[in-house]
Order: sequence, then structure tokens, then C-alpha cells
Amino acid sequence: MSFKVVRKPEGGDVSLLSPSNYDDDAPSLHSERSSQDDDSDDDKVLKGARTSADIRKYDRGVLEEEEERDELLERNRQGGKRRGSALEGISSGLRGLWSRSHVLLPGADDGGSANQNDKAEPEDKRRQRRIRRQMKKEKLMEDASYGEAGELMIEMEGGRMKEGSVTGSSSETDESDDADRRGLLNIRDKTVQRKKAKWAWCAIYLLIAVGFMALVLVAWKLSLKARFTKVHQNILSNGTALFAPTTILISLDGFRADFLKRGITPRLNAFVEEGISPVYMMPSFPSVTFPNHYTLVTGLYPESHGVVGNTFWDKELEEKFYYTKSEAMNKKWWGGEPLWVTAENQGIRTAIHMWPGSEAHIMDVEPSYLDKYNGKELLPNKVSRVLELLDKPGQEDNQAEIADMRPQLIAAYVPNVDQHGHLYGPNSTEIRTTISEVDTMLDQLFQGLEARNLTNIVNVVVVSDHGMATTDKNRLIQLEDIVDTSLIEHTDGWPLYGLRPKDPAHLQGLYDSLAAEAAINPNFEVYLRDVNMPERYHFSKNERIAPLWIVPKTGWAIVTKDEIDVVEAKAKGIVYHPRGLHGYDHEHPLMRAIFIARGPAFPHEPNSRVEPFQNIEVYNIICDSLALTPKPNNGTLRLPLKPIGLHSPDTSPPEPADPEPVPLKSVSPTNGTLSISPIEASPAADPEPVPSKSVSPTNGTLSVSPIEASSAADPNVVPPHMVGVDVPESSEDPNVDRPVVEDESSTTNDAKNWWAWFKGELDDFKGWVSDLSHGNGKNETQAQK
Repeated sequence: MSFKVVRKPEGGDVSLLSPSNYDDDAPSLHSERSSQDDDSDDDKVLKGARTSADIRKYDRGVLEEEEERDELLERNRQGGKRRGSALEGISSGLRGLWSRSHVLLPGADDGGSANQNDKAEPEDKRRQRRIRRQMKKEKLMEDASYGEAGELMIEMEGGRMKEGSVTGSSSETDESDDADRRGLLNIRDKTVQRKKAKWAWCAIYLLIAVGFMALVLVAWKLSLKARFTKVHQNILSNGTALFAPTTILISLDGFRADFLKRGITPRLNAFVEEGISPVYMMPSFPSVTFPNHYTLVTGLYPESHGVVGNTFWDKELEEKFYYTKSEAMNKKWWGGEPLWVTAENQGIRTAIHMWPGSEAHIMDVEPSYLDKYNGKELLPNKVSRVLELLDKPGQEDNQAEIADMRPQLIAAYVPNVDQHGHLYGPNSTEIRTTISEVDTMLDQLFQGLEARNLTNIVNVVVVSDHGMATTDKNRLIQLEDIVDTSLIEHTDGWPLYGLRPKDPAHLQGLYDSLAAEAAINPNFEVYLRDVNMPERYHFSKNERIAPLWIVPKTGWAIVTKDEIDVVEAKAKGIVYHPRGLHGYDHEHPLMRAIFIARGPAFPHEPNSRVEPFQNIEVYNIICDSLALTPKPNNGTLRLPLKPIGLHSPDTSPPEPADPEPVPLKSVSPTNGTLSISPIEASPAADPEPVPSKSVSPTNGTLSVSPIEASSAADPNVVPPHMVGVDVPESSEDPNVDRPVVEDESSTTNDAKNWWAWFKGELDDFKGWVSDLSHGNGKNETQAQK
């Protein structure tokens, strides 16, 4: 390692801050300039400078001098334009006056030797030097944000040096500026990072949204494919139009199976002979309208589809379902998948006319055509509506709008028989007229099909939901007499009674007390839903079913005192309404329904007979007739049906009898008075007025009073409020005279039986009067003697 000896130049003071004093190769301050530039003044300053502060002071003085000179020159130039050439000398003198620098550095020779040796610099060299300095300054300012050059420029502009700089010393101000710069740089970096992170998350969210939309699109396309992809269907022509498999399903509410044997349904009887049917179809328990109509179109037991009655309480929803209220048409009540949803999802257009549940927007799938319930609609209008739907364009019309094309499933609801069965009873003359009117409606429909050459093209299926039983004031059970109603929070169903106790702890006690009452009165039974409910009812696996049930025998009704006071009704002979009821054991003969089918889906021998089945099978049968794939259900029967023979009188079951009347005939032996109370009509008897007679032994007077056999017998009788009964919304007066269709099977025999009874009673009365008169004559003779 070698050291170079630095020799102090002879003559004058030298400064170690001047590189040229100890480095022969040190370049001039303006070494980057061209060789033509004169750097003598700057080199003298560097050689004489002691500190960097002196150099900066000198630089500031030079810059101020040049700025003043430029300002004066500019003023003289402007003044010369105004005053002419006379001012040229003054301008030149001023320039000479300020041509030298009078700023002396502290380390220079005394007496201003440096200023005396200064030479005038050419004006053009100064101008070029200023331009170069300005360019260098601008370049440094451009790079001030990054790198060492930028930091040096900041130091030069601030008049201070950063710690560790080769050109200056540190200070508190330098450190503060440096910290500020670092803070600004950190803020900028964080802002940039946040922006980058924000855009990164936006990109992620966008990818997720695009992926989700893609999945939705794929699912939608798959659902469209499932909905509008049809299985291969046979197309039939009636000569003018093409028909895919088409089925008309008609429900006759309350049409009991044995109504076909009354001789007042020629069209339905002919329909039986043309098609295939069982002798009866069993409804589901309980045998009321809404549960069974929804079972017909879902194939599910009421416990499975959730509509367990016309009225019931839902513990989870804490709401009551009441079938006549608009709230019942909410999809939350309706489980399972009905026919119109199954069909629409598989590309089959449907038309639903007033069917219970069709207005509930089930599964958010609507029928192509929907007719809301209208209790005032006339029967001929229903026929016109069905034929109108069949006349719509089909596949043969390529110009037809999809929204106006023909449906392949038409389901229509006919409530008339049920309504009048409740009002007048199933054995009344009024119900016979209604049955005949419904039969006429079906005849008009079949004539319309024949006129369109659709008899062998369109399937027609006629069903009913349940039967009907006659009621009587002597077959009533007062609810308050058999249970403490103060312990009950909710009651479900009717004429059955489902009980929900306020305190579940009281359930067993209520059951025990009711069971004791049932042991005395055999006309009702008591069941616990989760313990001993009959399995054949399929009425236990749903929380909407009340935990405790009172099930009356067919023809009996359980009533509250708000409806009717049983003791008062019996004492005053008040007629109980409704006159007809259903909802009982679904296997009882009076609850039996009908099923009759005809069409290309039923290629059987006319008048074919199949084994009786339950209405859970109808859903599968209708699906098969339309080549639909049914949803899982409780039914097992599929097409083709398997006949077991033909209908004949030998295979027809006997007509069911109404519940046996309660005998009320009594004789008082103390006074010899005979009291004959109203006697119930026989099972098939017409409700004719029957006289009731009482005899006073004192005067032998005969008193005859009419007996109530029908609601039409006394036009002043006003039916009380009927809970759970479909009351017809008709503007007709129910007491107006209506045409009567006689029941050929029972009218003659009923009249004979009534006349024989009356004649026998009259003969007995005559004999008693004769004996009484003879006895009085003998007493008078003995007294005279």
C-alpha cells in the first residue's frame, strides 16, 4: 500500500476543498462544457473557497447579478424603443458598470486582488452558460423523485446537505426532510398496493359472478330441456286437426256410488257400459272435499301432501287453514306435486277449471289455462268451456301462438251434487233433480265430443271424491257433554273432531275421559294420533293432524252448543242442518265414490269391471294416459288396467242403508194416552210429510201434525250456520219449486210402506175408540139399574 505525499503549492493560501490543489487531473467545474468556454472565474472561486457555504454564497451572488443584469437590459431595450438611439450610450454604460462581480469571498486575497484581475466576459458566453445551467437544473428536477441525482438536487434547492453527502454536512432539517420524503413514499406505495389489492379482489368477485351466472344458465337450460322435452306420443287425427294424447278429468263432488242405481243417470250408466270402471272407488280418510281432491291429483294420502282436512291448525306456522278463505290459496299449505305441475314441467299444456288448490301457485308453476272458482257458474257453461278448449289450434297449425294452443289435460270440478246433498240430504227429491242435471251436463259433453269426431280420440275420466250420509237431530253428540272444552286450544275437522289441548300434559287425561264416554255411547270412537289411530286411515304421520280425535259413526255428528243445542232440538223438533254429511270412515258404503273411464288409453272391452281401488291410484292413471312420468306417490296401479270381468246385476253390491233411526215411540200406561212421535224415514224412503197423532181419552179428539222429512217441507225453516259444508253460492231461492225426478227404484215401495203403516195405526185407533165407547155404555146401564 503506497501513500502519495501532497505538497503545498508555493505562494498563497490553498484550500483542501479545491480538488485542483491536490489532484492534477481534477477537471474544471465546467468540464462538461466545450473547450471554448472560459472557466477561469469559476476555477478561481474553487481554488479560493474555504467551505461549501462560501461556494453556495458565491453561486447565489452570481445568479442574483445575472438576474439584475437581465432585468436592466430588458428595461433598457424597452426604453430604447421609446427614446431612440440617444439612450444607447446609457445602456452600454450600465452594462459596463455591472459587467464585473463585486462579491468577495472570505478566503480571497485582501485588497480585492481577485476582482482586479477579472476580465470582462463576452456576453454570449454568459448566455450559453446560463442556458446550460438551466437545462441541467431541469434534468435534475426531472430525476428528483428517484436516485442519487434527485436527492442531490433536493439538497441543492433546499440549501442543505444530507448526512453522509460528499458535498455537505448533516442537520436536523435534513433529517426531517428525509423522513418526510420517506413517509410520502410509503403512503404512495401503500396506496398503490391498496389499488392493486382492490383490483385483485374485483377480479376475483367478477370471476365468481361469471361462474355463478354460468351455472344458473346451465341449470336454466337443463330445466327447459326437462320441461319441454316430450316422450314420443301417438298423434291421432279427427279429420280436421291433430290430437296428441288428451284426457278430460271431471270430478262430481259428493256423487255417491249407488246414485248410479236410482234410474236417473242414463248418460252415466251408458258411459259405464262403454268404458271400464270398478263398482266403486274408495276415498281417502277423512272423506272430505279438499284432502280428497288433492289426493286425486297427487296420488298422496292426506298425511303425505299436508292438506289433512277442510280445516286444521298448523303448529309450526301457528295458522289455521280454512278451505273457504283466500289464505288457503297459499302454496305453503300444499305439498306434493299436482297433475298440472307434472304435466307443465314435461311440456304438456293443461287447463284447470275450478279444481281445489289450482289457484295456490303450487311450486310456482301455473296451468296454461286457469279458471278460478265460481259457485254460481251454470252447468251448461262448464260444457261450453271444455269444448272451447278442445277447439283451440294444435300441432296441425304452424301459425298458432303457443299461448293459445290446445291443452292436453283438462280437469274440471263440478260442486253441485255436494252442495245440494248438504242442503237437502242424499235421499231428498231435490238431490235427485241435481243428479239428473249433472247427468244431462255430461250428455251434452259427450255429444260435443261426438260432433267433433273425438269419441275415440280423447280420454274421458269421471270421478267423485266421496259419498254422503243423511243426518238427524237424534244422531247428534254434544261436544260439551263428553269433554271439558276449557282444556282445548284448537279443534280441527268436521264432523270429526280433532282436539289440541292447551297443555300437552292433559292429553292422556282427555283421552281417558273420552274413552270412558265412548264405552257408554258406542256411536263414536276415540283415537290418539301417535298411539292407536287405525293404520288403514293413513292419518298419523303429519304434525298438522291433531293429537286426539273423536270419530263419530257414519250418520252421526258431533256438534257444539254454538251450532245447536241437542236437548233443545229434540224437545222442539228442530231440524238439524246440514241434512247430509260426509267425512266418516272412508271404507263405509255411504262414503264410496265413482271412477269411470273411456278412450284410447283404456282399450278394454266395453262394460269392463276392475277391482275396487282407492283414489290414490288416479294420479298414476292420468299420467299414463298422457305418457307422463309421474312423481313418487302412494299409488301402485298403472295402465293398462286389468279387468276381472263385466258389470252385471250379480256383481253389483247392495245399496247401502242409511243409519238406523232411533225409535221414539212410547206409551204412558197411567192415563191410557198414546203418543206417537215423528218416525224417521226408511233408508230409501222419500221425505214425505207423515202425520203424528195423539188422542185425549177425555174427548176422543185426534190431533194430526206434520213431520219434518225435508228442508223443503217447511219454507220457514232457516238452516243454521253449517261448519265445513260447501254452501252453493247461488242466487236461486232453495225453497222455490223445482222439477222432481222420481226414483224408480224406491218410490212405489215407499208409498206402500207408508200407507200400510198409517192404515194400521188408524185401525188400532178405531178399535181403541170402539172399546172405550162400549165401556161407557155398560157403566151408564148399571147406574140406571
